[in-house]
Amino acid sequence: MNPNDSAHDKHRDDDDDDNELDPTVEQLLQLLWEAASESPSKPWSLAKISKRTELPMSTLRRYLTQLQSAGVILVQMDEEGRGTAALTVEGRELCEALFGEP
Repeated sequence: MNPNDSAHDKHRDDDDDDNELDPTVEQLLQLLWEAASESPSKPWSLAKISKRTELPMSTLRRYLTQLQSAGVILVQMDEEGRGTAALTVEGRELCEALFGEP
């Protein structure tokens, strides 16, 4: 790409959006923050999260894998493929910083 080309400037402007949170990630974090407030000792099922977010399970699992890799959630699966997700301590701290008190 030619640095003098206007498309190069457009690409550079797009890099500024990297600091914004993906809307789906934000939605999931907000929902898990709500879950932590409503039932702190019982993580929500992936089925419940999928239903609330209206995300297909495959898409939900992809996002949850990313969030788990980042250390902000913990996903647990049983032998039958059912699972739950909950915020980690780091995830709770992040959500408090992003969304305030639950």
